[in-house]
Amino acid sequence: MTERLVLVTGAAGFLGSHLCDALLAQGDRVIGVDNLCTGTLENLSHLSNESRFSFEQTDIIYPFDPGHVDFVFNMASPASPVDYMRLGIETLLVGSAGTINTLEIAKKYGAGHLHASTSECYGDPLVHPQVESYWGNVNPIGPRSVYDEAKRFSEAAVAAYHRYHGVNTHLVRIFNTYGPRLQPNDGRVISNLMMQALRGEPLTIYGDGSQTRSFCYCSDLIDGILRLSRSDEHDPVNIGNPDEFTILECAREVLSVVGSRSELVFKPLPQDDPTRRRPNIARAQTLLGWSPTVTLRDGLERSLEYFTRCVAHENAHA
Repeated sequence: MTERLVLVTGAAGFLGSHLCDALLAQGDRVIGVDNLCTGTLENLSHLSNESRFSFEQTDIIYPFDPGHVDFVFNMASPASPVDYMRLGIETLLVGSAGTINTLEIAKKYGAGHLHASTSECYGDPLVHPQVESYWGNVNPIGPRSVYDEAKRFSEAAVAAYHRYHGVNTHLVRIFNTYGPRLQPNDGRVISNLMMQALRGEPLTIYGDGSQTRSFCYCSDLIDGILRLSRSDEHDPVNIGNPDEFTILECAREVLSVVGSRSELVFKPLPQDDPTRRRPNIARAQTLLGWSPTVTLRDGLERSLEYFTRCVAHENAHA
């Protein structure tokens, strides 16, 4: 197979950095770009001597030209509620101008393009589990709208560049994903619970803990993304783990893996927080031959060393 040159935006982020690793492992050369508003160079430090990888600090909301590339993976966006509510305007800009700039690159060089969309496009879903044909139940002016609507606009832009310009586009709707390199204090369920359990703090449960999430381990997610990028599919495809857990069940699993006796504390549910989240992955199974293989228990155990290091780093700098 001919060596490809691949552009990855958001390369210093949680999933972006894992994607860079996977692309390099399959023989590609990779150009990573990131403005580092939420990503960290620490996620890429192990690639410092990798001759097939280069990194540039770039904000993709401004037009840029990496030169000829064969494929573009657009992973750039704040992705946790803590980050996108803090960086609301930036999130809207990267989802609109940033996405169009990456599509322009793909159009100019005849490159393939995969855009990382999100299950948040479904909002607080009235259809369960969520299928790609569902248009969603999203509050367009609520506090989460800067992320939800940025991603929905991105999907419209990706579809338009395929429709009007024939760009070879792919759309992945990513469901809750976790694993090493997840920001330790980004407010997401797994990172929150793991860090609190390892610190010996009470675990924060929002609402009564009956709301559900479906957690996909990062290696499964990256495998699905790579399969989609090699397919002929242009419509959205859900990639996520259909095993559905209440937040209380997840908290108990975290306590068991960590070996913690932390108590649970309950706080009000944030506005527009989805009550249910579970992907229907029939399209991914049929079109890509993809299904996740890592259970929640296994994934938490694989993540334990990373979060333990994060707590040790906190303590060393306290």
